[in-house]
This record gives sequence, C-alpha cells and structure tokens, in this order.
Amino acid sequence: MEWLFIFLKGFAMGAANVIPGVSGGTVAFITGIYERLLNAIKSFDMQALRLIQKKRIGDLIKHIDLWFLVAIGSGVVGSIASLAKVLKWAYVEHEVCTSALFFGLIALSILSVARMVKKWNVACFVAVLLGCAFAVSLAFFEHGGENRDHLYLVLCGAVAMCSMIMPGVSGSFVLILMGNYMLILNSVNDLRSQQFDKALPIIIPVGIGAVLGVAILSRFLSWLFKKFHDVTTALITGFVAGSLYVIWPWKTAVTIMIAGKEKVVDFDRYRPEIDNVGTWYAIGFIAIGAVIMFAMDYAGKKKSA
Repeated sequence: MEWLFIFLKGFAMGAANVIPGVSGGTVAFITGIYERLLNAIKSFDMQALRLIQKKRIGDLIKHIDLWFLVAIGSGVVGSIASLAKVLKWAYVEHEVCTSALFFGLIALSILSVARMVKKWNVACFVAVLLGCAFAVSLAFFEHGGENRDHLYLVLCGAVAMCSMIMPGVSGSFVLILMGNYMLILNSVNDLRSQQFDKALPIIIPVGIGAVLGVAILSRFLSWLFKKFHDVTTALITGFVAGSLYVIWPWKTAVTIMIAGKEKVVDFDRYRPEIDNVGTWYAIGFIAIGAVIMFAMDYAGKKKSA
C-alpha cells in the first residue's frame, strides 16, 4: 500500500508539470516526499559506484532507495502518458477552472507546509517573506532572447532542472524568461522525428546542465534541510505562497511570435467579476482543490499516527 501512495504522488508530480506556474517540486513538498526524494537523488555518488563494482546489488538498492525512485518515476511517466494529456486539454479549453483547481490545492497546502517548521522565529518569518518576494518577482522579470551558445545552454539546463525541483518555481516558466523555451522544445520535437543533426547540438548541452544542476542542488538542499531545517522550510513556504500569484486563475495571456509560432510570454492579471457565472464555477474549483488537499493532508496524518 505504501508504494501505491508513492506512485500516486509521482502521478500528481507529473500532472502538475503540465500546468504553467506549477512545479513537480511543489507537489513533492506538500505531499511529504520532498526530502526523501532529494536524498535519493544525491545518493548516486561514489559509494554507489563502489557498490556496483563490488556487485553488492542489495546494498546498492538500499543506498539509492531504488524502489522509492521506481515508484515515483512510474507515477510521473504514467501521468505524462495519461492524465497529463487530459490536464493539458483542460488547461487549453477551460484555463480558468483548471488554474483555479491548482490554486485551491496550493493555497491550502501552505498551511501544511508551514506546519513542517518545528519552531517559528524571526529568521523563519524573514525567510517566508524572501521566498514569497522571489516567487512573485519571477512574473516581472524581462524575457531574454534566444541564445544558442553552448555554455548558455548548459546554464539553461541547470537552471531549468533546479527550478523543477524547487517548490513554487516552474522550470518551463524560467526557460521562457531565459529566452530558450521554444528552442529547447523544438529540439525535443526534432529528436522525436530523428533529426539528430538539429536536435543534438541543443539537447546535449542542456542535458549536461540538467544533470549537473540536479546533482549539485539536491546535495545543497539536502545539506540545508539538515543544518537549517526550519529556515529552509520557511523559505520554501514563501516560494509556494508566492507561486499563487503566478497561477492566479483570472489572467489574459500576452503573446509574441517566435519562429512563426505564437508563444505566451506574460499574463495580465485582473480581478474577477463577482456577478459572472464563470467566476463562481472557478471559485467552486478552488474549493474542490482545497478539499482534495485537505483530504490528502488528513490521510497523511492518519497514516503517520
């Protein structure tokens, strides 16, 4: 039963990455598997290589928490192959209600995340404010232009991967800010169509950056949680709270043409009209999201009791 719950959490992580402004890291954090995931990722180290050399497979499985990673990975892949497609359609056809559902999930999750702070003090409150300010400020950064320089592509891969595992920060949104979102997306499509001469010069440096980014950040975050657990948790609480501004349901897309394709680069946010029926539908979805989060939180408490 434990592995089923972990699979479902991975499933939710995969689905979350489809919605702009939501990261899989946020879902991992609010479902209570974030620190375990970080530790599992950083366990791919020299000790793991030594265990492979000595053919101590049982010890290797335990060291890297393999079955946990398999359950999470299966959930993410299964989600992208199934539910994520539905969510992508829902976001295109019913953007306000879909965003409202995730808004409700994240809004109520802030209380769950804040409870992970064992002892609140001035440093924790400052960390919350800094995290919130940073997450909100991402929406106001000027968008960069396309850059094919290999070192810049490595940086894009590192930053994007770090953003994906940082709660409250969307990796795809950061790539848009850096100007290479469409370049990388088109390269992935070229790879699928076996146009390797076009895809590999972009995919390889981005992939190298992604591996370096997740390897370094996972170790750094794991160290932060061990040394400064409460302040780090408070900072991430701020990230999650600030992400509510990014995913605010009532917004109008600002688009530009990139390589002949229309791409959303920003949003104009507005207050909803209370006398509009659609507004009440969206509020209802916010409530549904909050109820789902409450049920998940209650199930987690009951399981740990």
